[in-house]
Formats: sequence, structure tokens, C-alpha cells
Amino acid sequence: QVQLVESGGGLVQPGGSLTLSCAASGRIFNINAMGWYRQAPGKQRELVATFTSVSSPLYVDSVKGRFAISRDNAKNTVYLQMNSLKPEDTGVYYCNSPRIISTGYWGQGTQVTVSS
Repeated sequence: QVQLVESGGGLVQPGGSLTLSCAASGRIFNINAMGWYRQAPGKQRELVATFTSVSSPLYVDSVKGRFAISRDNAKNTVYLQMNSLKPEDTGVYYCNSPRIISTGYWGQGTQVTVSS
């Protein structure tokens, strides 16, 4: 089994910052393949940042230069530093990896709301 627990979300004003954390436990396929996904209201879940095995982390264009993904392998924890937040960054953020997604498992996510 695997368990993913996301935290760190909240209400922040436009231009503000948040750092999300994802604590992973149990059978972890590959923490180095983890990524952050978000689901905005009324929209499909999308991948916003992910580690890759062959290059630097990848980011969706809308967050490039503002978000940074990092990890602490010893703690099995993945982070997402989010700066210069915009209202369109609002959504529920999840961490996951392709292998874990293939099992159908998602954590509870953490809500990020960017609003004045």
C-alpha cells in the first residue's frame, strides 16, 4: 500500500507564496518520479510540475519561473514552492507519480485559494 498526504495549502493574496508538502509512506514506487497535480474548479486535473529521470524538473508553462519542485529522499517528502501566486493557481493540489496513478490511488489533496 501507499499513502500520500498533502499539506500546506491555504488562502493567500495574489502575489503571495505557499509551500506545499507531500509525505509519502508505504510502498513507494519511485519518489524521483513524483509530481504535483492540480484540479481547478470545473476543470480536469493537470500536471503542473514533475521530476524526470533524464533532465531537470518539468513545469507546465503557466507556472514556469514561479513554482519549484523539490524532494527530501530521506524523509520521502516532496515539496512545491509556489511564488507570485495568481488567482488562476487556485485549485486542489495533489502529489502523485505515474505508477501510483495507475493503481487509481490519489491522496486527499490540499486546497490552494488565491484571492484578494
